[in-house]
Amino acid sequence: MSVTQQAAQRRTFAIISHPDAGKTTLTEKLLLFAGAIHIAGSVKARKASRHATSDWMEIEKQRGISVASSVMQMEYRDCVINLLDTPGHQDFSEDTYRVLTAVDAALMVIDAGNGVEAQTLRLLEVCRARNTPIITFVNKMDREVREPLDLIDEIERVLGMPAVPFTWPVGMGKQFAGVFDIRHDCMRVFEPGSDRVSEPPETIQGIDNPANMQRFGDTFEQAHQEVELVRAASPSFDREAFLAGRQTPVLFGSAINNFGVREVLDALVDLAPSPGPRKALQRTVLPDEAKFSGVVFKVQANMDPAHRDRIAFVRICSGRFERGMRLKICRNGKEVRTNNAVSFLSQRRDLMEEAYSGDIIGIPNHGLLQLGDTLTEGENLQFTGLPFFAPEMFHGVEVADPMRVKHLRTGLMHLGEEGAIQVFRPQTSGMLLLGAVGALQFDVVAHRLRHEYGVEPRLMPSSYRMARWVTAESPEELKRFMSANAHRVALDAVDAPVVLVGHAAELTVLKERWEKISFHALREHAGLVFQSGLHS
Repeated sequence: MSVTQQAAQRRTFAIISHPDAGKTTLTEKLLLFAGAIHIAGSVKARKASRHATSDWMEIEKQRGISVASSVMQMEYRDCVINLLDTPGHQDFSEDTYRVLTAVDAALMVIDAGNGVEAQTLRLLEVCRARNTPIITFVNKMDREVREPLDLIDEIERVLGMPAVPFTWPVGMGKQFAGVFDIRHDCMRVFEPGSDRVSEPPETIQGIDNPANMQRFGDTFEQAHQEVELVRAASPSFDREAFLAGRQTPVLFGSAINNFGVREVLDALVDLAPSPGPRKALQRTVLPDEAKFSGVVFKVQANMDPAHRDRIAFVRICSGRFERGMRLKICRNGKEVRTNNAVSFLSQRRDLMEEAYSGDIIGIPNHGLLQLGDTLTEGENLQFTGLPFFAPEMFHGVEVADPMRVKHLRTGLMHLGEEGAIQVFRPQTSGMLLLGAVGALQFDVVAHRLRHEYGVEPRLMPSSYRMARWVTAESPEELKRFMSANAHRVALDAVDAPVVLVGHAAELTVLKERWEKISFHALREHAGLVFQSGLHS
């Protein structure tokens, strides 16, 4: 099969949601229906003997939350589906943002009782900025939830685009009878507690079929009226509008009861796009080009604590990957070997023999690969769009046992390079400074230092409240600025200079005094500034 045909069979998407919307449950059920796993882990209890397949980190098992992105590959209907599960907690939005740069579509999971929540809204803004196609799944219809018409209205208002219901709920909570499939004109009957993985649910053909009224009475009558209203008010599905991020199909169901999951898989195969062109600084790269190219969008340390390994997650942008091929790191011209490249099913890894555009491969390494690195068969390319956010919270860090200082620095170097936390080295202080978007990041880093590196960290509050990366038109001007402001300048994980301030007024004064210095709230890999208007 040619590179073009292989790429056409790929579907690479991320699942996004607010915490507790059922994202992890839906992830597992998608794997279950695709045959990738045979038993779903329990996500009800934080200390259950089985845990969500996509949650592998010890702290995730203890807290019952996802704090790291996971990658899972499965096959369904002759397509290879790459599913990227993302943290739902807002404190890890930076990791989620970078994951969204590696996908071609997004599956938005909404709790039918709560509607579109704050964290979902932040992630949707990222998708809208990239024109990422969005499929919407409204979950938990087996509970007492909000009226579906209200939910559709809210989805349209928040997304700023028409929502096109593919299915419509018949009842809710204890009265939940199933969904009416609008496109196929049939009722899909809900059976609580049924397995339904091996065979689809019972169907009743036709919205006017008397059997619907006989079995479901007033519940179906109300749904019938709503379906007619939706048919009249909603636009017909337009695939081109969907692919351009201007329309979202909506499906209803109950992931915990396996209901509506197969329809989500079918929608991903039928609607989600195969890999498209990707922009590099030098040119646009097409997915069906013969030569391999890829970009590192995530680095994870200690996925296997026994081996102290670091895995670089690479999104393939073009060509065919073969295990053992030698690839060039365009940042420094060095070569990386791929004899141990792996595919993922959360914590389970298999040696990857070959892969194509859209696939995610993992390359074990010892610090050779960094976030944002472009890999090719020799051509000099630099893919763009992988940003780092200016942190909003800061803590100083030292180690309780002075004999473990080296271990602390090693651990922080690894965690900083993978993007779990931002690590700064102040010019006039020997104490390292940690920067985060949210407070939970500090808890996770402290936990990982303790359990993965044998270090007991001491975190101390800092007076800093803002950070901005600084650049100048000339090296001399930048050097002059750093020298004059040595007490508030630090270097980040890639030695990019950062100015740290305690309040916004300080930054305003600096801007007025140093007109030739640019201050950036976002940094791209290799010092490239992410142009999104967030210069402040």
